[in-house]
Amino acid sequence: MLKSIYVGLALILATPGAHALQADATSVALAAALEAQDAESKARFAARHPGETLRFFGVRPGMKVVEVLPGGGWYSKILLPFLGQNGALMGVDYNLAMWPNFSFATEEWIEKRKSWSTTWPQDAKQWGGDNSASVSAMTFGAVPQDSAGTFDAVLFIRALHNLARYESKGGFLTGAFRDAYTMLKPGGVVGIVQHEARADRSDAWADGSNGYLKKSFVIEKMKQAGFEFVDEFAINENPMDQAKEGDVVWRLPPSLGDSQDDDQRKADMLAIGESNRMTLLFRKPSG
Repeated sequence: MLKSIYVGLALILATPGAHALQADATSVALAAALEAQDAESKARFAARHPGETLRFFGVRPGMKVVEVLPGGGWYSKILLPFLGQNGALMGVDYNLAMWPNFSFATEEWIEKRKSWSTTWPQDAKQWGGDNSASVSAMTFGAVPQDSAGTFDAVLFIRALHNLARYESKGGFLTGAFRDAYTMLKPGGVVGIVQHEARADRSDAWADGSNGYLKKSFVIEKMKQAGFEFVDEFAINENPMDQAKEGDVVWRLPPSLGDSQDDDQRKADMLAIGESNRMTLLFRKPSG
């Protein structure tokens, strides 16, 4: 087991952009968490760079972290053992008032979704192993009073596009950023990974409905919410993804949404790979 941990650490240190990684306890814990993932998850490390991304965000064992839209737990399954027994992970779902905007969300579906903050932690508790962080969940718009000012980091990983898309329907993006600000300690950080539109694409196309947002838009909205921009990291950029008007991010892997029955189209999308993504770090002011 110990050997596999150090093999995992060596792999992280050997990856491009890993100069910031140090052979310390945090790196060893992160390597162990990455090594514990299944083969399907590991196959996506080359596109998602979870180790480098989490270190850039400054996530460390023992922290209290919010993960927005954790879904089936791709990042949660890394975070829970990495944060460890002294850490905590809170999953956060969309504000319940946002779901009626989705065409698939029937009244029955939405009614079932109301129990997510109870059912998701039950599933997540099975993912972290013996050294797992504690698990809880909530929805935007319903931040528990005792959560205010208690978290070290909030992670929005591919989680902003629908919030932006439906901003005009109920202020969902600004509400999410406001809740993040409330939950964070002074000096706490927000880490964002988001499908990035080229700056020269139209604002109408890059409004989130196609999965993409402009970096300038995200930075401006975060600053308006009171956050300080700290830095950006090129680790998740993919210059092969030159999305244009008419393209949606779900044409690419892993979704391959419009090429399931078109072998040539599928080959073209696989050659591009996963989307071009901005990786941004912000901080809640300390003073």
